[in-house]
Amino acid sequence: MNILPPNVFLNSLVMGVSFFILAKSADFLVDGATAIAERLGVPKMIIGIVLVAFATTSPEFTVSVLAAIQGHPEIALGNAIGSVIADDAFALALGILVAPTVIIVDSRILKSAGIFLISIDVIAFLFSLNGTIGRVEGAFLIILLIGYLTAVVINEQKHRNRRKKEEIGQELKEHIKPGKTALQVLRFLAGVAGLLIGSELLINSSTNLAREFGVPESVIGLTMIALGTSLPEIATCYVASRKGHGDLALGDIIGADILNILWIVGAASLANPITVEKSVVFFAFPTMIVIVLTMLLFARIGYKLHKWKGVVLLSMYLLFLASSIYLFYFKGIEMVPLQTTGV
Repeated sequence: MNILPPNVFLNSLVMGVSFFILAKSADFLVDGATAIAERLGVPKMIIGIVLVAFATTSPEFTVSVLAAIQGHPEIALGNAIGSVIADDAFALALGILVAPTVIIVDSRILKSAGIFLISIDVIAFLFSLNGTIGRVEGAFLIILLIGYLTAVVINEQKHRNRRKKEEIGQELKEHIKPGKTALQVLRFLAGVAGLLIGSELLINSSTNLAREFGVPESVIGLTMIALGTSLPEIATCYVASRKGHGDLALGDIIGADILNILWIVGAASLANPITVEKSVVFFAFPTMIVIVLTMLLFARIGYKLHKWKGVVLLSMYLLFLASSIYLFYFKGIEMVPLQTTGV
């Protein structure tokens, strides 16, 4: 439901305020997440994959599951695919470009998470080939998610136990003072809440402004709305990278990708089987898989994310947007918008 009246001045003002809320909230979330990682003695990339990703994908989850319950489960699949594309080719690309230094990738974590990510993307694609992702497939995706999260926790516990206790103790003394953990958790939660509020306001205000200036609904859906539910990841990636926590940003993106396929598509198809459009099978899914493969390949090459890699990813996103607008709007091809929102 749209909560803003069609007034250019008011919507412009709200848009400005929402950008401020997003920036400050992402700042809180990143500071809280890095502090929690240090307090627990686990890599920031793992915190990004497990904790931050769940927080930043909550808009996609809410939109998708509600849409499925209301009889529009196709929105969930488009939402998930569109989010993965926006996260990898826009949010991460932006983070790479604004990072003060080259982002260093944790090779140990990338090898396991990367293989798992591309595997589930292919599995979801294969599920879609018969035109329906049903409840059985949805249950399978949820089981995969539970198994993956369990494996991550067990592996990190083993890895942590191998580290010297005095090394961990020294890190905690250097980074986190006793009694500060609760404050950092509150900062993290405040950041999550602010990101959700700021995203909602920005989606509404930007959509209303576009309508005021006569921008077609289809173009709005494939541009501003397509980025709308990915705003938490975009803001988090930007701020984390600017602060020198590129590993946290990459972890958030990989974790969000995994959750979009397993958590969001899985839960939505459990609520209501998803009918898959041909355009999704032959355009959206292949595009997503190519972009994910490119992102993982770039992360694997030297285990560093250089600026030129960010430029290539961003170029791929712009090409995807241009192709989507051309096919959906100018050619009039029947296709479900690759991402939408319930506002």
